[in-house]
Amino acid sequence: MARDGAALGEALTGLRTTYHLVVGREPDFAATEALSVAWSEATLEFLHDLSCEDPLTGLASLAHVRTRLDEVYREAELTGVPVLRSHALVVVEMTVTSAGPLPGHRFARALNLVQVTETVRMVFAGEETLGRLGADRAVVVVRRTPDLGSSVATLRELVGDLDLGGLHVRLWIEGLPTSAESATRLLDDLARG
Repeated sequence: MARDGAALGEALTGLRTTYHLVVGREPDFAATEALSVAWSEATLEFLHDLSCEDPLTGLASLAHVRTRLDEVYREAELTGVPVLRSHALVVVEMTVTSAGPLPGHRFARALNLVQVTETVRMVFAGEETLGRLGADRAVVVVRRTPDLGSSVATLRELVGDLDLGGLHVRLWIEGLPTSAESATRLLDDLARG
């Protein structure tokens, strides 16, 4: 029943109804326990199969990006190196040009985002977290290194070589604020576009 989406209460009510119809009494503890354990195991199987990544693009969810940023801020507290010096965000935004596809063609735009994501992974192939900020935006949590600017320039060239129809890709480096709470607000603002 859990695999079919039934809540535990619904499963227990079904057990009680079945017992009343078949045996004529309330279910005993062993039957109730067996049903509850089976329901929780099926639910845990489902939860373990969930991923924090979008299956189409491979981009992490916004919640996962927030969690990663929280880790970055905790690391900053331990090391004493401010986040604004240690990390940044690389934001990737796709916009429709006048000759581009209609905004309603979500699947085509998602496929274009897949192409862009694969290109981003070619440039940022290490520990960076790549996440989705909405239908047309992605973000990369990166370490600030001396070659970050040239990496973004390389990415800009590679993305420019893609055939994305009438979509234009804009890339920029976004500095991180001093607090994790402000970073959460920044992500929310970026996700809203």
